[in-house]
Amino acid sequence: MPGTGDESLLAATVRVPEHVVYRAFVKETVVLNLQTGKYHGLNPTGGRMLEVLTKAENIGEATAKLASEYGQRQGEIERDVLALCKDLIERGLIELHSGADR
Repeated sequence: MPGTGDESLLAATVRVPEHVVYRAFVKETVVLNLQTGKYHGLNPTGGRMLEVLTKAENIGEATAKLASEYGQRQGEIERDVLALCKDLIERGLIELHSGADR
């Protein structure tokens, strides 16, 4: 995906690759990378972020929805969501696609 700034990230769509499965439980969301065999746990907030990210048109839309849900300023939510996305990308748990890739 061209560009690595936060603006380009906010316009990107999040997809969970075929080699990743996840399931939400009450206290955490468990994410499994089938290629590596590694499990990753997300707290309830991180799990909700992942759920909204995978259903939203783009990351910016997801942050607006989450800010409304949590009663927080969108800028604060954006920072947290972008940090989560960067972490999940490093672990091979999500992929980002630009508008041209959709």
